[in-house]
Amino acid sequence: MRTTIGSLALAVITLATTELLPIPARSADVTAAGKEFVELLAKQDFAAAVTRYDAAMKAALPQGKLRETWLTAQTQAGRFQKQVRARTEKLQGHDVALVTCQFEKMVLDIKVVFDSQGRVAGLFFAPAQRAPAAFNSPPYAKTNAFQERDFKVGSGEWTLPGTLSVPQGVGPWPALVLVHGSGPLDRDETVGANKPFRDLAWGLASKGVAVLRFEKRTKEYAATLAGSANKITLQEETIDDALSAVRALRSTEGIDHGRIFVLGHSLGGMAAPRIAKSDPSIAGLVIMAGPTRPLEDLVVEQTRYIISLDGKPSPEAQAKLDEIETLMAKVRTLSAADASSSEILFGAAPAYWLDLRGYDQVATAKALKQPMLIIQGARDYQVTEADFNGWKNGLGSRVNTTYKLYPDLNHLFMTGVGKSAPSEYERSGHVAEIVVDDVAAWIQK
Repeated sequence: MRTTIGSLALAVITLATTELLPIPARSADVTAAGKEFVELLAKQDFAAAVTRYDAAMKAALPQGKLRETWLTAQTQAGRFQKQVRARTEKLQGHDVALVTCQFEKMVLDIKVVFDSQGRVAGLFFAPAQRAPAAFNSPPYAKTNAFQERDFKVGSGEWTLPGTLSVPQGVGPWPALVLVHGSGPLDRDETVGANKPFRDLAWGLASKGVAVLRFEKRTKEYAATLAGSANKITLQEETIDDALSAVRALRSTEGIDHGRIFVLGHSLGGMAAPRIAKSDPSIAGLVIMAGPTRPLEDLVVEQTRYIISLDGKPSPEAQAKLDEIETLMAKVRTLSAADASSSEILFGAAPAYWLDLRGYDQVATAKALKQPMLIIQGARDYQVTEADFNGWKNGLGSRVNTTYKLYPDLNHLFMTGVGKSAPSEYERSGHVAEIVVDDVAAWIQK
């Protein structure tokens, strides 16, 4: 539904199918069709690509918007190099060709969704996922110190599968709900080779804190939500489900119902004060790399940073930046009259952008009574020290507020050296132990 600013600011994600359709062609045909469609994108033959759309895609992602999507991917992932492999999978009854592609700076999975007649009904870009076996337990996780069980968040049409990590013993235990960054993320907040939410869950559960993580609604119900893309705001994307998760924990045996905290990462950190405002019984907030500036400003800043990593930007890269700036300027001029528009601007409809404009996360946080821990990695290029200082300056002398800045950590709170880059997410790592220690100590306090 939108750009993955929170987890990795590179992917415009559009799913424009409006109904669930019968299973189409054989997997071999789907794979071939997906590879052919990606080849058209690589050749920048967008006119030919849109002829393969279904009716809904033609309306939601016309030729100019498709070019913009491809532009965004290459601006941040680098120039397209080659297709690496392809396979098929299912997405809510649809057949999907998942084409893994090597770009100059990183590897992306391009998902092409097909309807029952073989027409393109949806398009996703996301960091390539490694096989689950590639994930290794962080050294600070003591897997014999906690147990995990399946856990449902919400009910009815938006029920979400999750995992509850509970320390061994009687309890009751303080608990933490993890709230994702942008994009259709899984319960582990998987980005490239990394699973920061699994790191946090296992590390904190090893230290006596129960942790609930769950699939994001925009991942679990992507096809269903596509038909109402012009109505989706931060409320439907993130906040409603976080509140459902808190309520579910309050009726869970072994949980200290008076000590249920919320941790939001990136966009989730931005949303955290709004979540706590809706439920004053939440015990406290942990804000990890939460933006305080408008997301449209961050998009431009991130793009400018990425194209400068190799020195002076090439004319082509500068042209891409100019296009992004023009698009974000359009976002800034949206008015209430645009609220019902179905036009997609950098992965989100006007209603989404307008909702964010009407929300002041710092002012909302300042009015809360709950304690807050606000943490930031100094090597983070997606949400930077400018945002961290936005919290500090905006909250001023607010009591019960703790700030921590980690010099060597990136956006995923993983250690590195030098300037951070998108390719860093391709390397397997873990959330730094000091972060786990600090969050656990703050909650236990």
